[in-house]
Amino acid sequence: MCGIVGLYLKNPALESQLGELFEPMLLEMTQRGPDSTGFAVYRDPAPAGALKLVLQNPDLSFDWAHVAAALTEQFKVDVDFRRDHTHCLVRLPVAEADLRAWLAAEPRPFTVVSIGQHIEIYKEVGLPIDVANAFNLKGLRGSHAIGHTRMATESAVTTAGSHPFSTGSDLCLVHNGSLSNHNRLRRKLEKAGAVFRTENDSEVAAQYLDVQMQQGATLSQALTRALGDLDGFYTFTIGTSDGFAVLRDPIACKPAVLAETDDWVAMSSEYRALARLPGVKHAKLWEPEPATVYVWGGERAGAGH
Repeated sequence: MCGIVGLYLKNPALESQLGELFEPMLLEMTQRGPDSTGFAVYRDPAPAGALKLVLQNPDLSFDWAHVAAALTEQFKVDVDFRRDHTHCLVRLPVAEADLRAWLAAEPRPFTVVSIGQHIEIYKEVGLPIDVANAFNLKGLRGSHAIGHTRMATESAVTTAGSHPFSTGSDLCLVHNGSLSNHNRLRRKLEKAGAVFRTENDSEVAAQYLDVQMQQGATLSQALTRALGDLDGFYTFTIGTSDGFAVLRDPIACKPAVLAETDDWVAMSSEYRALARLPGVKHAKLWEPEPATVYVWGGERAGAGH
């Protein structure tokens, strides 16, 4: 019974208010998911040829400067980093394939949360209000954000198992529901090069979309194919570097509502999460149709890996 929310700003003048608008949406989902909370925000893109990397270690005294020094030594580049609670945002000019190879070369004392030019993901075990405060969600600016509050049913309550899941550059997914064929899909995706970090079926869905897009599919095409390949009950909200999408399975038993004005598009598991958005009284409101792909903005994720 997880809660999902998403907000895509069509009006750039609102980008300074993204966190202020998005935080109440996420907090309204507390009763749907008290176990863990996470959100992805798209903001402050790295320059061409550079990446943003979000890492996590549960130790609040973890030495992130040592990690930055190791990256500098490996790639011979300047590395900027900033601690955010248990997470660290790193910026460095490096090719994504080279960075992923270094990260996978040996066990690292941290978890990779997201990689891309635009995306930053922050997630932790705990109530939405605690996670939002830990990462100053209300003060963040950006173009769009998606979030999730989890009531764990299929795997342990851990930070790694929390949503959003980001498997490709700037691509992430949040999910309400469950997949019945995720183990079979996991084996198939591993043969295509996917690497899994958790037992969560939502990571399988995210990897599926990433593999499809790495093979040349647009976001709409990948989601259309998902309707045939993913079996189960699901509502997905997906973020890319410049896009936002929603998909429900053909039965659509998991709740969802969409709202759109000239300034923004928003979705949530329940209308109450949308009720405070500016202009919502005059918004177009509807329940997304079953097995129907809704996409705003860009069709592709960021640079491939």
